[in-house]
Amino acid sequence: MAASPVTAEAMGFAGFDFLVLDMEHVPVDVPQAFALMQAIAGTPAETMVRLPWNDPITVKRVMDAGATTLMFPYIQNAQEAQAAVASTRYPGRGTRGVAAMHRASRYGMVDDYLNRADDEIAVVLQIETPEALERLPEIAAVEGVDALFLGPGDLSAAMGHKGAIGHADVQAALREGVARAGRGSKPCGIVGATPELVKGYIDAGFAFVAIASDLALMMGAARNALAEIGAGHEGKSGTGR
Repeated sequence: MAASPVTAEAMGFAGFDFLVLDMEHVPVDVPQAFALMQAIAGTPAETMVRLPWNDPITVKRVMDAGATTLMFPYIQNAQEAQAAVASTRYPGRGTRGVAAMHRASRYGMVDDYLNRADDEIAVVLQIETPEALERLPEIAAVEGVDALFLGPGDLSAAMGHKGAIGHADVQAALREGVARAGRGSKPCGIVGATPELVKGYIDAGFAFVAIASDLALMMGAARNALAEIGAGHEGKSGTGR
């Protein structure tokens, strides 16, 4: 979320299997995403690009920049899932625009890229409302959907419990969601704010789990350090100090 290639590269060496490059909730545009993907490419971590929306133009540009695992936010039904998948496939299987010269093809150096690319893409769909949870089986059944990702923040808000991810009803809905995904043989992911939450989600059957964010981890460490030395940490805004 910090939009910094240095931070992204450092996180890539920290030991994570994958990093979520967020374009939904931070002002990261395609050129910035390009630089972030370049930074992560030199590390052991894989990159999952969370798109700002189910928009084929953004998908085309991000894929040409080298994204191969794409997370689509706020998918509500099978039709939206089909549109998401189609935007990642070339004509014959989808609607992705064709270009020969870009980072994804290693600037034309990947042999037969246009015929190989479709099979090297992973589509992850975010399920973020009770309505989407109800339709999860039909969404998961769409050909080309590789995985699902439950969004606990948006789901809790849609259920009338904004900011209360730990509410019993929200947790029950998340458990039901991962069970439905499993019945459809689709891996299901989620994000947890703390190691304890992440361990609980893994125990509940989630196949892949993100933890916090680079900014959240940084701010958490900063607050803990200040607390340990007894310093105040009242926030200042707009003071120039």
